[in-house]
Amino acid sequence: MAVTGDETETASTGDLTACQLRNSSSSLLQAAVESSARSSHTPTGDAVQKRELRLMRNREAARECRRKKKEYVKCLENRVDVLENQNKTLIEELRALKDIYRHKAE
Repeated sequence: MAVTGDETETASTGDLTACQLRNSSSSLLQAAVESSARSSHTPTGDAVQKRELRLMRNREAARECRRKKKEYVKCLENRVDVLENQNKTLIEELRALKDIYRHKAE
């Protein structure tokens, strides 16, 4: 691998992650160029159809995710209501027991 001015600067500072990112981004760019070269041989209608299918699946997944989140939040709200009622009941029971104990102590 040839060392450019950017890479020598990176190596001198000891920041390997920046160099790795630079190398990986260039390989990603190369892969994208190769992919676009391959896709130029396929009809554009096929690419459009694949994109529409991907978008449709993505929308459906997002809809399902929102539905599950609503269900989860509703479940948590119900649990809060139950625990608040239980807490009120326990506080009332504690007061009643304290009153009984005070009367016995007197």
